[in-house]
Amino acid sequence: MNMISDTREEKLRRVVKMKKNNVIKKSTTENEDDKKIRKSKIVNRVLICLIVIMIITILTFIYLLIFNTELFDSLKDNLNTNEDITLNYTETFSSSSDGIYITDVSEVVENVMPSIVAITSKTLISSGNYGLWFDWNSQSQYTEGAGSGIIISKSDDKLYILTNNHVVEESSELVVQFINEKTIEASIVGTSERKDLAVISVPLDDLDDETIETIKIATIGSSDELKVGNGIIAIGNALGYGQSVTTGVVSALNREVTIDDYTFEMIQIDAAINGGNSGGALLNAKGEVVGINSAKYSSSGFYSSASIEGMGFAIPISDVEDLIVDLMNGEEDTNGVTIGIEGYMTNTGINYNFPLGFYISAILPGSNAEKSDLEIGQIITKIDGKKVESFSDLSNALYEKNIGDSTILTVKYIDGNKYSEKEITVNFEK
Repeated sequence: MNMISDTREEKLRRVVKMKKNNVIKKSTTENEDDKKIRKSKIVNRVLICLIVIMIITILTFIYLLIFNTELFDSLKDNLNTNEDITLNYTETFSSSSDGIYITDVSEVVENVMPSIVAITSKTLISSGNYGLWFDWNSQSQYTEGAGSGIIISKSDDKLYILTNNHVVEESSELVVQFINEKTIEASIVGTSERKDLAVISVPLDDLDDETIETIKIATIGSSDELKVGNGIIAIGNALGYGQSVTTGVVSALNREVTIDDYTFEMIQIDAAINGGNSGGALLNAKGEVVGINSAKYSSSGFYSSASIEGMGFAIPISDVEDLIVDLMNGEEDTNGVTIGIEGYMTNTGINYNFPLGFYISAILPGSNAEKSDLEIGQIITKIDGKKVESFSDLSNALYEKNIGDSTILTVKYIDGNKYSEKEITVNFEK
């Protein structure tokens, strides 16, 4: 009996134990499953976050690439820290401006070319052999010269054209050719030898409708606003072959040039100015006339000779605006006389401690200076009591003088080992 009871108890204990073990196993299994589920959820959340971050990064990259290239470039440069260090170059623009060397001037030229004309002058000259009492085999013939002009204004009945005086002086016939190759005879309205300027005109009634519709009046700019290095355009009838264009930069301003007893302050350029270009337009990048080209001063003095390479000259338009208006209105250039000297300002180049003024290096034969007490080596420091600190101080004072007037020049000269000073009166007889 007892044995049977023990056996049952043992069986019962085993059953209870087995149930407990099953419960423990089941609980352990459930715990492991929960952990796996929770771990899986965490992994999924991390993956989702990473995907969201990647999407945001990609969208930000695309935004910077499309809408903010400067910031993108900066970001890219900062990231590429392993690249070689290079210089920071600016972009080179081909468009024209006052401070950029002009490379494409086609639009400016197309707009301005109708304002430029070619001028052909005919001058009657005589040649032959001459005997003691009479000439024999003497012949007269016409010689032609080529130049350029700028259409500057018009009235009710005339079209006015600006050119150089040396283009039209002593001519017996003038012919103007417009951009449409139509030609018409012109007449001189007014000239200024001292400024080498002339205004000629053509009757409007002689122009056909096509020419009137084709031509333009040039826009006048300001040469006072020019700076060394500014881009410029020169248009003219080079060597008489027809209108041509050269470009360059302003090489120097207020450059003193002396020709035929007259000294000018001119614009020096590196564009070619050849025979036939005289009277043509010097333009700024806007297409405004800032100067009148002159081959006479850009060469060795012969009107038809080619320019010195890399060196051309033009008359500043702002210096002669008032004179041009006077010439258009038929007023003679009666003002202005010459002393008859050549030289230079002592504040340019090597001056050897000279006093500030105009150094006289030559006195022209038959001039007003030769008839006075002026001598080579003297330095003009004052004119009529006003200091001569630049060539314009001297030339402007002379501009106010007329034939028959006189002026008092204060000069300094070497007296032993020092400079002495005296006054000299110059009478303007011519």
